[in-house]
Amino acid sequence: MIAKLLPVILLIVGTAGGIGAGIMLKPEPEEHAEADMHGEEDGMHKEEMKEDDHEKEVAKHDPEAEPTVEYIKIQNQFVVPVVEHEELASLVVVSLSLETDIGMNEMVHAYEPKLRDVFLQVLFDHANMGGFRGAFTRSDMLDPLRTALREAAQRQLGGGVHDVLIVEISRQDV
Repeated sequence: MIAKLLPVILLIVGTAGGIGAGIMLKPEPEEHAEADMHGEEDGMHKEEMKEDDHEKEVAKHDPEAEPTVEYIKIQNQFVVPVVEHEELASLVVVSLSLETDIGMNEMVHAYEPKLRDVFLQVLFDHANMGGFRGAFTRSDMLDPLRTALREAAQRQLGGGVHDVLIVEISRQDV
């Protein structure tokens, strides 16, 4: 009879011992570990900072939070000729939007002719350097174009421009 109960008793004792060891050796939560390492006051300060960071992150993605930027679409598309061997090889059509501080909508529309001019110059330069040949939509091909467009917009409108977004881009070979 005891021979039959011995495996069950060992199973219960082993399980209880494993649970007890797990509880005893469980690592402390990060908040408590930081409080112990830096003193209780520093730990509380870091916890408050984490909560503030979390609130800011939630505010970024919260549709009811006040937006800090606005997106302004440039009215018409840009058509860029791609010339190879002194002949028109293709046309690239690009639609752009600006990420700006809130309240710059009127300023962007007032400067739109100048913006279109500098954007076209950047796009023509990109085309002349071969930026629209081959796999032109790869990120390593578009990143320099985005940077150049952003810098051109910032020269015209100042620091209120955060980014230039390439909303649509297509190439039609002739």
